[in-house]
Amino acid sequence: MKIIVVSYSYTGNNEILAEGVARQLSAKHIKITVQKPMTIGTIIMDMVFARTPRVHPSPDILRQYDLVLFFGPVWIGQLASPLRGFLNYLKNNPRQYGFLSISGGADGSNPKLSSELFKRTGIQTVIMLDQHIKDLLPQNPKPSRKDTSGYRLSESEQKRLSDIAVGEINKIIEAQV
Repeated sequence: MKIIVVSYSYTGNNEILAEGVARQLSAKHIKITVQKPMTIGTIIMDMVFARTPRVHPSPDILRQYDLVLFFGPVWIGQLASPLRGFLNYLKNNPRQYGFLSISGGADGSNPKLSSELFKRTGIQTVIMLDQHIKDLLPQNPKPSRKDTSGYRLSESEQKRLSDIAVGEINKIIEAQV
């Protein structure tokens, strides 16, 4: 099975996690970059108006892979906008995919994320891990958005979270063999 890891990261946490998983799976890792810099303002505008920014590389890079593992943040309960074009690509070029994220979580879970992924691709994910930074922080006092947005994964946390993700991914791969 040919696997690609595709990541977009605003703070660096999802990139660190994606790098660890790609390394453990010996998979190619590509990093999505946006043509115009993302700011809090552009993030809000993308979420409110369902915009999809122009990114590099082009989503057609996915055509040569059997399993695509997307890594990226969840913003205001929605998939980070730089990933949208890649997921839209899967609608016309179906293949197995997963979505893995480490994001704030200070406002709670992301109950509409699965339905958004399905709406964009027309395909159910084979794996979805929506991990929250708030769960890595002390719970007293309750972590705030400021606490979670400023947080950076440590090497040991990256290793632990990558191990969890790879364990779940390997279950999917083994089930198909």
